[in-house]
Amino acid sequence: MNKSLSFDDFSKVDLRVGTIIEVNDFPEARKPAYQLTIDFGPLGIKKSSAQITDLYSKGDLLNRQIVAVVNFEKKQIANFMSECLVLGAVNNKEVILLHPESKIKNGSIVS
Repeated sequence: MNKSLSFDDFSKVDLRVGTIIEVNDFPEARKPAYQLTIDFGPLGIKKSSAQITDLYSKGDLLNRQIVAVVNFEKKQIANFMSECLVLGAVNNKEVILLHPESKIKNGSIVS
């Protein structure tokens, strides 16, 4: 752990549940990645780049619910604009996606 964080700091991070509705290869990325299109319900549709090709096929990801940070500034990755950060636990080079245990409404707040 690098630095303590106040609860006020944590409360600024907007964590939401969304459903992946489209998955595309991202050959322009430096490291293998997918381009994800994610439905966050009332927050709308957002796109993200995710380096999760080691453990997940495109078919595994389609219609899967995930947890993401939705209030980061947009970030350009190669020729793609990432609008949210999909969360996962990192195990060496593998990323294991965080997701709700049961189906829940898209856009639900994670706290």
